[in-house]
Amino acid sequence: MMKAEKKHVVSFSGGLCSFWTAMRVAEKYGTENMVLLFADTMIEDEDLYRFNADVERLLGVPLTVVRDGRTPWEVFRDKRFLGNSRVDPCSAVLKRALLDRWKVANCDPSETVMYMGLDWTVEHRLVRLRKRMPKWQVEAPMCEAPYWTKSRMVDECRMLGIDPPRLYGMGFHHNNCGGFCVKSGHAQFALLLRTMPERYAYHERMEQGMRVMLGDYGLGWGREKNVAILNDRAGGGPRRPLTLKAFRERIEEGDANGLQV
Repeated sequence: MMKAEKKHVVSFSGGLCSFWTAMRVAEKYGTENMVLLFADTMIEDEDLYRFNADVERLLGVPLTVVRDGRTPWEVFRDKRFLGNSRVDPCSAVLKRALLDRWKVANCDPSETVMYMGLDWTVEHRLVRLRKRMPKWQVEAPMCEAPYWTKSRMVDECRMLGIDPPRLYGMGFHHNNCGGFCVKSGHAQFALLLRTMPERYAYHERMEQGMRVMLGDYGLGWGREKNVAILNDRAGGGPRRPLTLKAFRERIEEGDANGLQV
């Protein structure tokens, strides 16, 4: 009996690195046994879906989409925890858990290769993933030669006749969650404020609502718990919570804590 060909499952985020991961897998193995697995956080940039559709047409592979049905903010509310740069329950629930569940339900580790959209600049994450998934073969083709920068990925994408996701042209380093990510630093939130102020304002309101909910304890006091997505280390000393509201006001006052905004 002939041994079945392996299934090639690409964890597809809608970003450039996962796109080129899929392209390298397709070039090497074809697309017959390829799965493009996309976890939708429900707050993605609208242009991400356009890019996803372009990729589906180019490769002839329809996306396999998994959704929890909640947004990151709904996960924070249900967990009663505001995500931050060190702890991201949104990613754990809306991406890792969903992808792992699909993988276990639909794949045999001995007949499957999992591909991650990681490049050579974050190869340490591949090492961690392999430790977390010891039963699975995990690869990251963009960690291998030829080594491409993000700008090279953009140029190569255009050469294929596909417009890259618009967030890259706006200065963002990824195409996740519409430019919002609790693990991002001050620079990205400043960029979000400058390029999409209405989107920033939405996340500012949601953070404020979480602060009130977490400080209220159901007693109607309307108190705020001193938690925030960002941290402030201006002036030295220990980290202090820095709300999106306070961060915006600092920028508007011309003091971005040394950032170019």
